[in-house]
Amino acid sequence: MRPIRAVFFDLDGTLVRYRGVDFESSWGAIGVAAGLAAEWRRLQERYLPHPERYDEWLRANARLLAGRPVRPILDRLLPPPYPPGAREAIAALRERGLVLGIVSSGLSLVADHVRAELGLDFAVANVLEVVDGRFSGRAELRVPLWRKDEVVREMATRYGLSPREIAFVGDNFNDIPVFRIVGLGIAYAPKDPRVAEAAHVVTAEFREIPALIP
Repeated sequence: MRPIRAVFFDLDGTLVRYRGVDFESSWGAIGVAAGLAAEWRRLQERYLPHPERYDEWLRANARLLAGRPVRPILDRLLPPPYPPGAREAIAALRERGLVLGIVSSGLSLVADHVRAELGLDFAVANVLEVVDGRFSGRAELRVPLWRKDEVVREMATRYGLSPREIAFVGDNFNDIPVFRIVGLGIAYAPKDPRVAEAAHVVTAEFREIPALIP
């Protein structure tokens, strides 16, 4: 096993956990914060069985937000609900000089806040365009839901890493392809037994993560 030089994190259900929202996700949470929970749920039911249409799903969500002011919605989303021990675990990993980042199909408005607040090196997530303080109704797909492993490879190259030098922390189905390419796949509070089976190690405590990384 190569030495681990970086830890990449999923966002939704991992670094942030919005309780009472499907997948504990920032995408679900913004729909609730905007008063669009029912519309958000209908789109999820329509598109979730069709992973190849994720870009359509993303843009359909974005259109629902068109024209709404960003600030009141962000005030309901931020600061995000971190799991217990997250701040301490990130601080311990940062002291070890590891590259730390987020690769997520979640919301960049939340991912960027987390990156700055926890002192991570980067965050890559999907973007809802904002123009003059309002959502434009447009979105930019940066991390396809089922092709997150491709973005992990891109970020590894950017930082001069082999995927085998990366530990990845995730919780859901779309993290399984990432677990297959990295040196250490950590399932944190996994949403399904198959996620745990695909990982190298499993933990229910975020504060344990530094000890799992050699």
